[in-house]
Amino acid sequence: MKRTHIAIIFFIAVAIGAIMVTINDASTYVGFAQAEENMGTKYTVIGYLDKEAAMDYDARANRFTFTAIDKEGQKQKVFYNQPKPQDFERSEEITMKGFATDSAFMAEEILMKCPSKYNEQNEIAGYETY
Repeated sequence: MKRTHIAIIFFIAVAIGAIMVTINDASTYVGFAQAEENMGTKYTVIGYLDKEAAMDYDARANRFTFTAIDKEGQKQKVFYNQPKPQDFERSEEITMKGFATDSAFMAEEILMKCPSKYNEQNEIAGYETY
């Protein structure tokens, strides 16, 4: 075989490997109810912060606890073993990657969608956004 053939086969093998890793790493977006049905399975839940419920950070256990509401309207207590993210109360939407237990959702990673500073500036200036 020529060197170009070997290089092409190697490139194809690497591409197939990268695709397989991406597929296996992809999370499924669900609500808290489906996550509870399959406890221990890693899911991604998109929801909102329940601003009426209490938030608590236990420094000794390094655990932040809050209540979230998923897009289906179900409330669930969430444990996050990291400090409270900055401007958490201002978030418009919360994406939580983790798994459900019998009592709560254990978030391993939290991503927040915060209000855009550009939208706030446009509202203040009186401009309409399209």
